[in-house]
Order: sequence, then C-alpha cells, then structure tokens
Amino acid sequence: MKKDGQSDVVLIGAGIMSATLGAMLKELAPEWNITIFEQLSEAGAESTNEWNNAGTGHNALCELNYTVEKKDGTMDISKAVRINEQFQLSRQFWSYLVGKNLLQDPHDFIMSVPHMSLVEGEKNVKFLRKRYEALSQNPLFQGMEYTEDREKLTEWVPLIMDGHTSSDPIAATRSEMGTDVNFGALTRMLIDNLQEQGVTVRYNCNVKDMKRNGDGLWELKVRNGKSPRIETHVAKFVFIGAGGGSLPILQKSGISEGKGIGGFPISGLFMVCKDPEIVKRHHAKVYSKAKVGAPPMSVPHLDTRYINGEESLLFGPFAGFSPKFLKNGSLLDLFLSIKPHNLLNMIMSGLKEFGLEKYLIQQLLLTDKQRLKELQVFVPTAKLEDWELLVAGQRVQVIKETKEGGKGTLQFGTEVVTSADGTVAALLGASPGASTAVHAMLNVLSRCFPQDFAQWQPKIKEMIPSYGISLEENPELFREIERSTARALGLK
Repeated sequence: MKKDGQSDVVLIGAGIMSATLGAMLKELAPEWNITIFEQLSEAGAESTNEWNNAGTGHNALCELNYTVEKKDGTMDISKAVRINEQFQLSRQFWSYLVGKNLLQDPHDFIMSVPHMSLVEGEKNVKFLRKRYEALSQNPLFQGMEYTEDREKLTEWVPLIMDGHTSSDPIAATRSEMGTDVNFGALTRMLIDNLQEQGVTVRYNCNVKDMKRNGDGLWELKVRNGKSPRIETHVAKFVFIGAGGGSLPILQKSGISEGKGIGGFPISGLFMVCKDPEIVKRHHAKVYSKAKVGAPPMSVPHLDTRYINGEESLLFGPFAGFSPKFLKNGSLLDLFLSIKPHNLLNMIMSGLKEFGLEKYLIQQLLLTDKQRLKELQVFVPTAKLEDWELLVAGQRVQVIKETKEGGKGTLQFGTEVVTSADGTVAALLGASPGASTAVHAMLNVLSRCFPQDFAQWQPKIKEMIPSYGISLEENPELFREIERSTARALGLK
C-alpha cells in the first residue's frame, strides 16, 4: 500500500483536547511520532475559540446545576466536588508547563475572576443557602461567601444592582478562587510548542475516512484543502478530538463502541459589551438558574472576559438550532449522522425531549428587544446599542441508551469513547469539557495505553501531583496545591 505518512499517534482536530493529549504524550513518550490533522487554517478555531465559549474555568463554584437538592431536602454536591477535583488537575498540568517554560505568560490564557451564583425568589434563595451550607463545609470550596444583604450585593456586582427595584428576596455566593480561561489562546500556545518539539501539524486537512488494516494499523484518508487528491496516512493510535465533528469520524471508524450513539447539535448566541465605562462596573462571572424546561447548558450568566489583553462582558447563552455539527460545518451534518444503528435512539430522543424542542423553538423566535429584556433581568440599565450579538460555537450533545434513562437519553456532559483494543479514542459532548481536558485525556491514556500508563506513573505524578488522590479527603494537600498553582499561574 502506498502511503503518504505514518505516525505512532494521529490527533484529529487542533482544539484543546488534542493539544492537551499531545502535550502530555510529548512529556510521557517524547520519542513517539505525532501528527495532527486540522480541517481549518489555524488551531483552536472552533468550539475552543475564545469567542465560541464563555471561558469559565469550570470548578463548580458558581454553576448551580452541578448541585441537586434531593427529595429528602439534603443537597447532593458529589458532582460539584468531582468537577472541582478535575479542574484542579488542569491547573496542575498548566502550572507544570509554565514551570518548564512550555507556556510563557500564564496571563495570556488565565486570569482571576470571582465566581458568583445569584438568585431571586424565596424558593431559589432557600436553595442557594442550602447549597452554600453544604459546599462551605467542603475544603474544595473554602472561602466561599454568602449574602442576602443588598448593600453587600451592590459592592459585589454594582452593574447588576444599579436600577434593581424588585422587592423579592435575593441572595448570592461569591468565591475569589474563580478564573476566566482563554482556551483559544491556551490551545494555540500548546500547539505552537508541539510544533517546536517536532510534532507535525497539518492545517486545511479533512479526514474523510478511516479503517482498520489487516496489520492492525489505522488507515486514514485525508484531503488537503480543495485538492482532489486523497492522501493516505497510517497510525498505530488515533484520537478523534474534533469537537462536534468527532461523531461522524467515530462512525466511519466502525468500532462497536461507537454503535448506537447519536448527536443533537445546539448552537448558542451571546450578547457582548466592550464599552469600557460599562465593563469596569462588573468584575465577576455571575451564574443564575436555568428556566424551567431549559437544558443545563442554557444557564444564564454575565461574565467578565479577558481576550487579547482587553476586558469585556458577555451575557447569555441564548440557544439556537442548526443541523451543522461544527460552526464551519455542513447543513447535512445531522442528517448524515443518522445510521441504522442509532436511528431508534434518535427517534426516542425526539419523543422524550419535547421540553427541549419547545425551548429551542422559543429561543429561535426571540427578537433583539426580547433578548434585551432577558439581559435587563441581570443588568436593569442595559441599552441595546451597547451590546452586540455574537454567534458562539456548536455543541453536539450525545444521544445514547443508558441504564438510568433508557433508549434515546440526551447526555449533557463530556464522554470518552475508546475501542476495546485501545487503538482509537474519541471525545464527545460539551461542557465542562475544556476545563476538564486534562482529566479526560488521562482517562484516554489509562484506557488506551494500560501498560505504558503503569510505567508513566512517576512522570504523571511530577506533572500532576494530586493524580489518583482525593483532594476532598486531603485538605492539606489541596491547600498546598491551590497555593502553588495560583503562584505559578499568577492568580490570587
């Protein structure tokens, strides 16, 4: 077979996931030959791009949907703890790369920004108070503050409280441990470093097909730009980290673990303000509760952002719908992803998710003035001329059969799919994906390279000291790691 290239590892997509996996492999197995294929002309240009996501360093300090009030009235914080621990792994790995000068100025990609939850109404205030009481007893959420005092709230979020006339009970929590993360800048820095270390990065290359050869290697068919010629590349291991484009490539691989999985694309819109006089009156990421019937990813929030050295405000998200799986994708993506093996799951999901479908239709019908009204719930003094509408990235939610939900269950989260022999892995799903990329890629490495992984343990512990250890159960270690990573990353 004539081939154009052969690699130990091929990474499909130059987003945060592939960049993270590539950076880890270069530390663990520097002799391995790695090739990255990206269909766009630069790295981190799709969901990873800084304008295509909210830039929240997800560690459950403000996201109310990560805590659930159980029927007996107690607060289940297990998911919040799990996500917080996973984000700590990312902070440690970034700190390690900064220490090795593989990442230069950390302020180019991460900044300290308080994380807040803000609710109104007696029922919501009671929920937030109970959430705070549960979280504040956990060492991972040390220093979190709670208030129902309007003067204190005016001090914390003056832009939100200016013009706020409602007499309903109001409450907020606040943590100084929050961050704003520019995942686009981080990805480009990681990819640049990989290229300097000999990794081949091929832009404008679209993986059209992949199949297993008789010799156990994976054969990839790749089109470079608009050239009619199809190149052939061979690899021992393939990671599919193409964001919304991962599912179609996973389906082409033919591995049994990808059977039955479908995807439902949801697009997003944000309102952005860059007026310095308005921006300087708000310094926080403030999350509220999602509307009844709305998906978890639609939680409204008003965020401070740092992009290209400039500060701005972002409000949203407003949901939209497009059959595209990528912002730069095809209108046929959704329809072409429907196969005989996932058809039943897709149909069942359509029947079960009537609430989501109704919500999406309502969102699609919103006018600019109606979006402004929703913004004014957060910023009563907001004027339409100060805010511009921004189309965010596409998110493809996983649809599959689960033990809890049965057939056609729509998953809101990040999922790793690996072949039984460990030669293929794919990353599907959405939030809190980018924030927990290090955890997800450690999962890939342990499942796909079990023998190597055992030998890599000393190096992994050097890169990520808390790996395999519960920080919740080791508060002294958590405080030590929190201080050291904050120092390395230039955080408060």
